[in-house]
Amino acid sequence: MIKIPYSPVPGPVLMRWAKNIEGLSERLKKLFPKLELNLKYSELGVGARDYISMCLIATSMIFLFLFVFGFLVISQLNQEGNVPLATFVVSLMLTLFIFIQQIMYPGLLVQKRVRSIEQNLMPALQNVLIQINSGVPLYDTLVNISMGGYGEISKEFKIAVKKIASGEDEVTAIEYLATRNASAYFRRTVWQMVNGMKAGSDISKVIKNVVDNLAEQQLIDIQKYGSQLSPLAMFYMMIAVIMPSLGITLIIVISSFISLGEATLKLIFYGLGAFVLFTQIMFLGVINSRRPNLML
Repeated sequence: MIKIPYSPVPGPVLMRWAKNIEGLSERLKKLFPKLELNLKYSELGVGARDYISMCLIATSMIFLFLFVFGFLVISQLNQEGNVPLATFVVSLMLTLFIFIQQIMYPGLLVQKRVRSIEQNLMPALQNVLIQINSGVPLYDTLVNISMGGYGEISKEFKIAVKKIASGEDEVTAIEYLATRNASAYFRRTVWQMVNGMKAGSDISKVIKNVVDNLAEQQLIDIQKYGSQLSPLAMFYMMIAVIMPSLGITLIIVISSFISLGEATLKLIFYGLGAFVLFTQIMFLGVINSRRPNLML
């Protein structure tokens, strides 16, 4: 069942209502050219036009709730000023932020799925190579990997196992996996296996070649990742350590010449603390995003 983030109603209900604004969604679809592909790879089971329609309906309901709630709250707190306009602007900004997050949601699912696949790709292929060299048939090897706890890799192999069990040949079933996956490494691996099987090559040699190439690529990614850490660490030292320390010293010096209230000083120090915390969280997020997927 499809799930829309922050939606106040279930996905099937949104799907029924989405039919009423398909024309508007068809025009908006041009603004998000990658959405269709992300929806395909995320396996949400809906097209870009219907997904945009569902997001528009969900955000419209959120906007209405925020506007009414904000209007009632602000009216009780402040009777002066243009309350409807202020409430409208704030509600619209929050709604636009939510809509953007909803549009980005399939892409985030794809990134999460790709990371899981690429982190488990090397161990899974090494397991496949060991089993094939031990004389285990390819189908039994696929079955073992599908139940081996390799995350998304096991799910992908489970699909191939089901297709083979239903009567498809192994080449076609494995080839299908490359058409439904966003991971470049996984697609390259599958195509190499398929080409080797079609050419009648020894599948163990093909997989060993794939493992060697992935190991080499992993080493290159690690070296590139290490070269990126030095400037990031310098940036962190400048923003999160040196600047706050100098800022606190400067504030102490200035406060000895200018009479600053206790509340003002507390506000400044709390603000610096919040800034340092935000910088550290952002720095950790940047490091995690730069980390190669092939690393466990």
